[in-house]
Amino acid sequence: MKTSYQLYSSRNFGPLAKTLSMASELGYAQVEGYGALYAELEDLDGLAASLRENALRMPSAHMGLEMIEDTPDKVIGICRALGVEHVFVPYLDEPNRPRDAAGWCAFGDRVRRAGAPLVAAGVGFGWHNHDFEFTPLDDGTMPIDALFEGAPELNLEFDVAWCVRAGQDPFAWLEKLGGRTVSAHVKDIAPAGEKEDEDGWADVGEGTMDWAGLMVELRKTNCTLFIMEHDNPSDDRRFAASSINYLNSV
Repeated sequence: MKTSYQLYSSRNFGPLAKTLSMASELGYAQVEGYGALYAELEDLDGLAASLRENALRMPSAHMGLEMIEDTPDKVIGICRALGVEHVFVPYLDEPNRPRDAAGWCAFGDRVRRAGAPLVAAGVGFGWHNHDFEFTPLDDGTMPIDALFEGAPELNLEFDVAWCVRAGQDPFAWLEKLGGRTVSAHVKDIAPAGEKEDEDGWADVGEGTMDWAGLMVELRKTNCTLFIMEHDNPSDDRRFAASSINYLNSV
């Protein structure tokens, strides 16, 4: 299995070149970029060269919805230059989140329309979840359901740990959403009261998530991208090393 590394995990640990070298040394074959990286990217050819020098691919990317809506040709150009095959919209700020099912359905349609030029260019397009999409609305509707109602063909990059943080059963949701799940973020949750300096996240295999069982179920879906992520590690190399070693053992 080719494991990917979400570069956001190392955003606080020095230049990108250092992170790419680390990922390659530790056995990662792929990396995933995050929104700010692309929004601030000045040397596209240089990044492509750095990936080649480290024997890494970048098959997936997070890009902001506004960037995709406002500059689709730029996004497509980045994808072609870096070999990005899947783009995921990663987040929606709290003030902009719909408050009812109709609003989420309309938002899903907005996301679908934004990604249409990418899809036409042959780039896979989807949504990356956090916990709020799995938190029921006042009427009991789950935002993730309403979002996909408005965008029936939208792919999903399933951040499983955020689903769990919302109090949901990830196995049940994998059974329901597996057909559109093409990518997964592999991250872990520390036991209650632990790793507070790391926002309660843990290295994969050292937390409370059943990653051995989850990997069995993920392999039954359309998921082909397995992306290691930690939102706030105190030591990115420790996290990257211990996590890939664990995943390679299950």
